[in-house]
Amino acid sequence: MDHVFLSDRGKVRQHNEDSVGVFENKAGILAIVADGMGGHLAGDVASQMTISTFKSLWEDEPAINGPSDAEDWLLKKVAEVNEAVYEHSLSHPECQGMGTTIVTALVTNTFATIGHIGDSRCYLLNNSGFNQITQDHSLVNELVKSGQISKEDAEYHPRKNVLLRALGTEQNVEIDLKTIEMEDHDVLLLCSDGLSNKVSDDILEKELSTSDDLAKTGQYLVQLANDNGGEDNISLILLKKTAHELGEDSC
Repeated sequence: MDHVFLSDRGKVRQHNEDSVGVFENKAGILAIVADGMGGHLAGDVASQMTISTFKSLWEDEPAINGPSDAEDWLLKKVAEVNEAVYEHSLSHPECQGMGTTIVTALVTNTFATIGHIGDSRCYLLNNSGFNQITQDHSLVNELVKSGQISKEDAEYHPRKNVLLRALGTEQNVEIDLKTIEMEDHDVLLLCSDGLSNKVSDDILEKELSTSDDLAKTGQYLVQLANDNGGEDNISLILLKKTAHELGEDSC
């Protein structure tokens, strides 16, 4: 599984509150983008805690024997990470109210289990085209789903950044999970809204479809987001299933 990850402060923000990580073990790959939020750098703390805690949990080499194992693992570990971030915010006044979005992919040689909380996204490019796998947990997305506003109106809605769900802000949190098959040359894109708000789906599809160099593609997409304003931190992970992979448990 080829992969690349990037995180950029953008052109406006003074600090980068995004954190990213890609971790490998015998079970496969765990990839995570976390977009932190909170005053006085607390967003940094929330996103970094999330990434570092997941890294430690993944290093325990869980046995992932199928999609149900992957979904169970993510469900349980998200609860643990949420509790850790929430308890830290309670015991450190400067971190009160902090939290983070997450989008994660647990990838084996045959499938990927996608989990997300908030408005960080996962896209899949495969033989069927380019599709957004996740649905934002945001106020504007609920308004779109209910037919109150159009998708185009959502792009400029004054409450566009209002989240309905985030990790670490409450004692309990719900994660949405979806498992998909992974075939040769399939590409997963995980990103914070600093990318998806600034680069259209059409451009994302074009760049992922026409380049075989993940590193160059990732760098170009970050540059595009900056060229289009770069008001937010920009983070992404690209994962591509390669034809030379062997064995059911390898990645």
